[in-house]
Amino acid sequence: MLRLCLLAAHALQLAGAALLSPGSCNFEDSACGYEWDYAHLPWALHGEGHYISVDTSYEGEKAVLSSPELYSEEWSCVRLIYQIAMTSEASPDPARLNLYLRQEGESFDRLLWSAKEPSDSWLIASLDLMNSTKKYKIVLEGEMGQDKSASIAVFEIKITPGYCIECDFEENHLCGFVNRWNPNVNWFVGGGNIRNSQSILPKDHTLNSELGHYMYVDSVYVKHFQEVAQLISPKTMAPMSGCLSFYYQLKQESSIVFTVYLRDTAGFYEEIWKTDSALSADWALAEVDFNAPYPMELIFEVAFNSAKGGYVALDDISFSPVYCSNQTGTPFNPAAASCDFEEGLCNFYQDHKDGPGWSRVKVKRNVYRAGDHTTGFGYYLLANTKFTSQPGYIGRLYGPILPGNLQFCLRFYYALYGFFKMSGTLAVYIFEENHVVQEKIWSVLDSPKGVWTQAEISFKKPMPCKVVFVSWCKSFWDCGLVALDDVSLSLGSCQAADLLLPNPGECNFEKDECVFTQKKRGRGSWHRRRGPTPTSYTGPRGDHTTGVEQDFSNNSTYFSIMDPTALRLVNFKCLHKFKKALGAFGFALFHSGFPDTLDHQIDCLGTIFFLSPSSPVGFMKSCVLPLQIIFEAIRGVSLRSDTAIDDILFQAGPCLEVEEIQFSSGYPDSLNEIEY
Repeated sequence: MLRLCLLAAHALQLAGAALLSPGSCNFEDSACGYEWDYAHLPWALHGEGHYISVDTSYEGEKAVLSSPELYSEEWSCVRLIYQIAMTSEASPDPARLNLYLRQEGESFDRLLWSAKEPSDSWLIASLDLMNSTKKYKIVLEGEMGQDKSASIAVFEIKITPGYCIECDFEENHLCGFVNRWNPNVNWFVGGGNIRNSQSILPKDHTLNSELGHYMYVDSVYVKHFQEVAQLISPKTMAPMSGCLSFYYQLKQESSIVFTVYLRDTAGFYEEIWKTDSALSADWALAEVDFNAPYPMELIFEVAFNSAKGGYVALDDISFSPVYCSNQTGTPFNPAAASCDFEEGLCNFYQDHKDGPGWSRVKVKRNVYRAGDHTTGFGYYLLANTKFTSQPGYIGRLYGPILPGNLQFCLRFYYALYGFFKMSGTLAVYIFEENHVVQEKIWSVLDSPKGVWTQAEISFKKPMPCKVVFVSWCKSFWDCGLVALDDVSLSLGSCQAADLLLPNPGECNFEKDECVFTQKKRGRGSWHRRRGPTPTSYTGPRGDHTTGVEQDFSNNSTYFSIMDPTALRLVNFKCLHKFKKALGAFGFALFHSGFPDTLDHQIDCLGTIFFLSPSSPVGFMKSCVLPLQIIFEAIRGVSLRSDTAIDDILFQAGPCLEVEEIQFSSGYPDSLNEIEY
C-alpha cells in the first residue's frame, strides 16, 4: 500500500511538471516559448542536463532571452534557478545575470534583479511581481563581462500565483528559504518518510501525512547555552502589508524560545511574534500583522538552552493582504511628507507665532545664481530670519505627522548665502508629543556658498513625530539666507534605499554610468567626476544631484557618445537633463544599433538638438521603434569649453511647457531679483 502511495505521489509530481504555469520552464525538451534575440549571443538548450546557457565561445557582449506574453491580475512569484561560472572571481567586469520586467506600453524594461556572484552549484532567486492589469514579459539578460571563460546557465524559471514568502516546503527548492548554518543546530527538511532525528517528529500539516514535508530544528546536538538556528525567507521585493500566518509544532523539555523577526537590508531586526506556549501537541496556527514597506526578510529563529530542549516544526507559511486584526485604513504614504514646492507648501506649514521665517520664492536666474533645484526655473523655500518676530532669529518649518516605529530616510537640498560662519545655520529636529520632546538629528557644518547640496538622514522613532526644519542666525549682523528644495521622504534607511535598483529611464551618475556606454574611451571621452571640472572657471562647481558628487564632463576636441540601449519609446515621452556647456552640445535619436557617424538619421530619429548653455532642457519626441539617445559634445574655440551632463530623466507623456528663461547680464541690479 505504501508503495502505491509513493507511486501516486510521483505521478502527481510528473503531472505537475507537465502542466507548467504560463511563463514557467524547466528546459527539458524545449524553451517553452522563450525566445532569444538574434542580434546578440545565442542561448544553447541542453536537453540532457535540462538547462539553457550562454558562454564566451561566441564573440559578443550579452545574450537576451524573453518570455512569451504573460498576464496576471494577482501577485505572482518568479523563482529562478541559475548558475554563473567564471575563471577569475576578482574580474573588474564580471559576468552578470539580469532579470527585467517588460510591461505593455512602457518605454523601459524595469530591472528587478541582478546577480554576479560565481558559484559551483545552482542558486535560487525569488522575485515578487505586483498585481497589474498590463500584459508583460520576463526578460533575462546575460552579460559576459571580460572573463574569457565565463558561462551563465538557467536551470528553471517558475512563475506561481501568490507571494514569494509563502511556502509549504513540498518542493525541493524550499521556495528560496535558506538555513543560516550553525555547527550544532540547523533547520532541516522533515517528512517524506524521513526518520533521521531523535525527536518524535510530526506529520506535515499540508498533507497530514508522513510523506508531506515541513521544516524542523532539533536540540539533540546543542552544546552551548542559547544555541540559535535561523530559517531565512526570500527578501520581499515590493511593499507588502497584511497578515502573515504559519503552522508550528513545539515540543519542549527545557526552555525554547521561538521568535519571528523582520530584518531590513541594513541588518536591523524587529521582533513581530514570539511563542507563548511551552507545548503544542498538534499543529498550532500563528497569525501576526506584517508590514514590509521596504525590502525585508522574515527570520524564524529558535534558541535552545540544552541538548534536551526538544524541537520546533514549521509548515504552510502564507500571507494575506488583509490584516489579521481586521485593521482598516491605508498604509502610510511617504509622499505625503515630500514636497518640491512647485505648487505650494504641500503638507508643510509654519507656526504663526514664529512669524514668516520661510517664504516660497522664484529667483530670476543669472550667471551668478542658479534657480531652484527641481527644474532651475521653479519655486523653492527661502528663509530670511533677520526680521522674524521671535527673538533668536529662528524660522521653523513643520512637516506632517509621521507614524511611529517605522524607519525613514529623509533627503533634501539646501543652499546657503551671506553667512560668515555656516555651522548650525540650518538644522533638522524631530518633535514628539505635542512638541514637548525635541531632538536635533542633523545640522549643517560647512557648505559651499550658493550651491545646492544634498543631505540625507535616517531615523526611526517609537512614537508619532514630525520633521522640523530650523533656520537660525547667530546675530543680526551674521544672518544670511537659507534655501530649501525637493524634500523627499522614503521608507527604510538611506543606506537601504541606496541598495535599491535604479528606476528605468533615470541616471544621476552617483554610482556608475547606468545603461549608458561609450564606444571608445580616451582623449575624447566623457569622465564621471565629482566637484568642479579641472579647468578653472569652466563647467559646474558641483553636480546637480547633490552639489558635491558625480556628473559627466567632456573637455576634448573630439565628440563622444553614450547610448542607453534598453530604451524603447512608445507614444510621447519627455527627456529632462541638466547640463552646462561652453562649447556646442546636442543629442540625437538613432535606430537601435550603434551608428558610426551622425549621418545615419532616419524619420523622427536622428534629429540633432543643440542646446543653450547652463540650462535644463525638456525634449519631446514620439517614436515606436527601438532607439538610442546619443549625447554629443563639440569643443569650442576656447580651452575653457567643458561640457557637463547630469540627472537624465525620461518621463511618460509630453513635457510640461518650459517657460522662457531670461539670462541676465549678472550686474548687481539683477543679481538678487526674487519673485515672491
